[in-house]
Amino acid sequence: MAKGLTEKDLGKFKLVGNIDAFGRKLVFQVTEISVEKDDYFSRLYLYDGRKIKPFTSGKKDGNPRFSPDGRLIAFTSKRDKESKEAELYVIPTDGGEARLLTKFKYGIKDLRFTEDGKSIAVITPIDIEKKPNDDVHVIKEIPYWFNGVGWVYGRRSVVYLLDIESGRKKRLTPKELDVGTIRFHKGKLYFTAQEDREKNPRVSDLYVLEGRKARKLTPGKWSVQDFIPLDDGTFILKANTLERGFATNTHIYHYNPETGELRKLTKDLDRAAYNSLNCDVRGAQRAELVLKDGWIYYVATDGPRANLFRVNLEGKIERVIGGDRSVESFAIGDYIAFTAQDAVTPTELYIFRNGKEKKLTDFNGWIKDYKLSKPEHFKVKASDGVEIDAWIMKPVDFEPGKKYPAVLEIHGGPKTAYGYSFMHEFHVLTTRGFVVIFSNPRGSDGYGEEFADIREHYGERDYQDIMEVVDKAIKRFDFIDPERIGVTGGSYGGFMTNWIVGHTKRFKAAVTQRSISNWVSFFGTTDIGYFFAPDQIGGDPWNNLDGYWEKSPLKYAPNVETPLLIIHSTEDYRCWLPEALQFFTALRYLGKTVELAIFPGENHDLSRGGKPKHRVRRLELIAEWMERWLKRE
Repeated sequence: MAKGLTEKDLGKFKLVGNIDAFGRKLVFQVTEISVEKDDYFSRLYLYDGRKIKPFTSGKKDGNPRFSPDGRLIAFTSKRDKESKEAELYVIPTDGGEARLLTKFKYGIKDLRFTEDGKSIAVITPIDIEKKPNDDVHVIKEIPYWFNGVGWVYGRRSVVYLLDIESGRKKRLTPKELDVGTIRFHKGKLYFTAQEDREKNPRVSDLYVLEGRKARKLTPGKWSVQDFIPLDDGTFILKANTLERGFATNTHIYHYNPETGELRKLTKDLDRAAYNSLNCDVRGAQRAELVLKDGWIYYVATDGPRANLFRVNLEGKIERVIGGDRSVESFAIGDYIAFTAQDAVTPTELYIFRNGKEKKLTDFNGWIKDYKLSKPEHFKVKASDGVEIDAWIMKPVDFEPGKKYPAVLEIHGGPKTAYGYSFMHEFHVLTTRGFVVIFSNPRGSDGYGEEFADIREHYGERDYQDIMEVVDKAIKRFDFIDPERIGVTGGSYGGFMTNWIVGHTKRFKAAVTQRSISNWVSFFGTTDIGYFFAPDQIGGDPWNNLDGYWEKSPLKYAPNVETPLLIIHSTEDYRCWLPEALQFFTALRYLGKTVELAIFPGENHDLSRGGKPKHRVRRLELIAEWMERWLKRE
């Protein structure tokens, strides 16, 4: 039997990311997954232009930044085992001991050196009002919690300035603003921030700090995610104008705050300016805008691939790093450094110089000893004439002439995509003897706003696309047993799994993960429900209760005949636990075949960043459920 990847191989992956560049030098982060210790450990590596060497010795080192002169590297860590605080260190680039500068109670979101290199600006959350010294939560705002963070009411992210020599720190930005990104230019601090995350949760503006006051530079109706100040007082913005809600693509713009003119530089490429490909073994991503020689560099999702592009102020767009792969992080010094992966190659570090590409690392070279199933691409012409990208992966021990059970995988979002990125889960299933089918139906990212826009139409064209993909796969690949097909997905993919089992009996097994079963409860209990549900379903439960219920899989529970496993986490604040509990209760009450697996202490990102032992157990549960119902005689 061929040696394929199993769930227990999770601990072999090395997650490469968070690059920073200075001249020919690179510093980057490598994270290891320890299933045995049930934890993640990360350290920094340095490339001096000739060779790579381990650079720090901590177990939780990350988020490195070069100083403007390249002599220091600042990074975050957690070396004090007794403390829960995030620690900020600096270390000489030429080597030596790392020096602890300070600690922050609620963590460090990002950091940057000032232009003179004498101070470091840190984004960190603080409590904006004194909280009672007890365990009672007195809440006055929404959102009150956030997935992966916990309680966030009464808390905002602010900028502190830390003097490297003295260690003195002072808060720069008003505590009422929730800061997202920061950059220095000509002695001034510019930053993005949310002003009212309750009433305008998707709006993030650009500000400049003038004295002790912050002046808003954008009109309060866009989501500004990154920016570059230009010498003439204008700005490059990576922003989303929100015109089509969550279906709107993020683009690169040139913005003049004096005239209010916003000019879309990437209008000739209807693609989102970020990486939205799914991956369950991804390193820390840093893909900030970079301005170099008149070109703005950025990552965009183009169909099933994420590539590095550049655009100039005239709107000319060029693909810099292409190919059927996923560019994860990048930085530019004397050359372009980037991390990338594809469907059978985990993430490694590369450089691109003088038109030539060179691979620098081989942290995941161990995978060459395994037999992997490479996805086979096929096109599906949907019933309305639109082409859908789809793939199948054969079992690792595939034998011509034999019939195999299959598992249909549905991605989350819905505005994300499958494609040329690594999915450990898929390889586990092919090792177990399953065909894996996956696709990018309507709602997916990478194909333009019109393709992505399924607002108020969940379970319609997207559902048709998915079912037509299955029909085409069965017709085209005669080794798929049409009587033994299962379905699984998480988040939106979990919603769609719930929807599918309530609308068809053709699947013989299903696993729904971190899903939505009831849009009314989702609206009122989750971190994004109060603005995501109105955008996706239309209105709110008071003016569109029929629409909310019509699009809720819970309504169709009496129709379910497919054996269903529900996987959910106790701290999933994106799709809270009641979404699983009420669907499970309804199905048990109605006498259906259903089981519920609850992961304590995990959140919506269980499959990507949960405790290693829980991640292994989750994969086991999925595979065992599919084997139980699809492989029995």
